[in-house]
Amino acid sequence: MNPLKTIKGTIGAGVVLAIVLALIVALAGNGVRFNVPSFLIWLHVLAGITWIGLLYYFNFVQVPALAQAASDQGGPGGAGITKYVAPRALLWFRWGAVFTWLTGASYLGHTGLLLDAFTLGMRSNGSLQGTFIGVGAWLGTIMLFNVWVFIWPNQKKVLGLVEATAEQIAQARKTAFTASRLNTVLSIPMLMSMVSLGHAGFFL
Repeated sequence: MNPLKTIKGTIGAGVVLAIVLALIVALAGNGVRFNVPSFLIWLHVLAGITWIGLLYYFNFVQVPALAQAASDQGGPGGAGITKYVAPRALLWFRWGAVFTWLTGASYLGHTGLLLDAFTLGMRSNGSLQGTFIGVGAWLGTIMLFNVWVFIWPNQKKVLGLVEATAEQIAQARKTAFTASRLNTVLSIPMLMSMVSLGHAGFFL
């Protein structure tokens, strides 16, 4: 059976290939030792790409496309997107957010940086490492909050997954849009902060 014919098979094939390649490189070097922090970062990055990739898809592709579809009087409209694409994309989006946050927190906990991060380095007398990763951790936490408290509950109204009046749908659309755009803004410094932990900041 071809694993590329299903999503689970494709993801599974990628995971197996990554592990095999990691083992080959390890065997060619100093031998096999399981590196928990690197493993957690790998999972964190995979989840983060899923989450932020979908955030950018919604903001840069789907929202403008739906607006264009709504203004095209003779066109096919956006019903196909709202019925088939958006619910599936939102499923991956919201759980990608959870998994990104959990793997990030697991990495910070495993490496002893969790309290440093969430106190912005103040716990260790102004640790620059704690400050950098802490900015990213707090921005990611705010973004996770926005996903589950503002975006998803309001998108359920917009997509007709829960009952709502026309007025409630209009307000839900506005709230979800604003929270999604705010998350897009926050994602840019958040990603800078995450990269800065291992590669130094722009101005160091």
